[in-house]
Amino acid sequence: MNFETQIEKWVSEDSSRIHALEIASELKLNDWCLAAGFVRNMVWDKLHDRHFPTPLNDIDLIYFNREESSLETDQDLESILKTKLNKPWSVKNQARMHLRNKDASYTSTEDAMSYWVEVETAIGVRLSPTDGLELVAPFGLSSLFSSTVTINDKRRKPKEFYERVRSKKWLQTWPKLKIYA
Repeated sequence: MNFETQIEKWVSEDSSRIHALEIASELKLNDWCLAAGFVRNMVWDKLHDRHFPTPLNDIDLIYFNREESSLETDQDLESILKTKLNKPWSVKNQARMHLRNKDASYTSTEDAMSYWVEVETAIGVRLSPTDGLELVAPFGLSSLFSSTVTINDKRRKPKEFYERVRSKKWLQTWPKLKIYA
């Protein structure tokens, strides 16, 4: 199975995800994608033969813009998105997130994602300029399709990792998942 093709097919068949992508693309942000649970949860749902999608806590829109990296800009973008689609949007410019995480400056959205706590969460999708789908996956897709939750060696914080697994109730929601820390 070609994992990229499979994800693109699943996203394309999900009208609510396509609608969210269309709305996000209207902002014309640099190096953007809808990431984390937006893709990860969908894949885990499919691997667990769930007939209904697991509700998203939020829709994570990430992008990269060094020129305008204020928190207020992200909050303004969230407000715009909520007027277009009344969902819990979370917008984060990855050009400033290195400060919160105490990392060296990130160079792109994909570089920032490569520091996320779990490997499988570092997955995003966006509409391409030709209205196709593009995936952003700094760790590839194999582990996502292996039903694993793997700690990121760059972010080696086991306490934070296990707290995220527990608080997000991933093992209760998707019991076939295996934890690798």
